[in-house]
Amino acid sequence: MAQTAKPPVWFWIVAILLVLWNAIGCYFCVEQFRLGAASAMWEQTPYHQALYRSLPSWYNYVYAVATFGGLLGGLALLLRERRAIILFWISLIAVIVQFGYTFAMTDLIAHEGAAKVVPFPVFIAVVGLFAIWFSGMAAKKGWIGR
Repeated sequence: MAQTAKPPVWFWIVAILLVLWNAIGCYFCVEQFRLGAASAMWEQTPYHQALYRSLPSWYNYVYAVATFGGLLGGLALLLRERRAIILFWISLIAVIVQFGYTFAMTDLIAHEGAAKVVPFPVFIAVVGLFAIWFSGMAAKKGWIGR
């Protein structure tokens, strides 16, 4: 669908917020690559250091796909490109793989408790779902489409 409508101001505000949100995620991802997962995390207990050292090598790459996919989706949204939708989907799938592995294959929830470790990943996934919905809605309204 070609762009036919000028987006309202709030479209730009939401798109900029999505770019900023994902840029923050990219910053923390780069720090994890730069410092190593155990050093980049807030928690520096022996348990957390061992947990992060035990993560498989592909884990950081999935994290990169999640964060940089979201950032590229946000930038595509700002450029009014329809590819924002697929980029946000790729990001969300990577988020699900990343946290799915963490919760299913480690004892993090048993050690820390679900109330402590689950809310923020759920929030991240909700933002991802919102980004998919928002870019789809923008495409239907003709605000994005190239």
